[in-house]
Amino acid sequence: MKCEQMEHWLIAYLDERANPAKRREVEAHLAVCGPCQTRAEEFRALWGVLDEVPMEAPTPAFDARLRARIAQEPRPSAFGWLLPSPRLAFAASLLLLLSVWIYSLPPAIHSIPAVPPSSEAEFKMIKDLPVLEDYDVLANFDALSELPMATPADGDRVM
Repeated sequence: MKCEQMEHWLIAYLDERANPAKRREVEAHLAVCGPCQTRAEEFRALWGVLDEVPMEAPTPAFDARLRARIAQEPRPSAFGWLLPSPRLAFAASLLLLLSVWIYSLPPAIHSIPAVPPSSEAEFKMIKDLPVLEDYDVLANFDALSELPMATPADGDRVM
């Protein structure tokens, strides 16, 4: 166990609230680490002094003053949760303003205009596109190259 972890578990160990496995880990660390052992002894000494200080109960006047201060606090309204926080209201208004501004921009900014074919050759190429796609699929069809080639017999004619 490292000293940083020891700081987390030391109070629970000294209060005897740590589970047995953690107690063994803390005791093993205290056996080898002088600074942590000194810190544990300082905590024990401090708690010894605090145990000697008498406990004082609060006076009835303190209880009355505390209840009066609590009663003076403003009570939240039943619909107070409906009021948005200032940050939320500011963010929502900026979002609304931004969306109105984007909507008011000219349509040329919103969309990319379609470019019509500029010449007859381009139009013909677009017209023959399905044929070109079929040719491209058949020209690059690698599965046909994996099929075994049939060799013609002596009497068969090859066309």
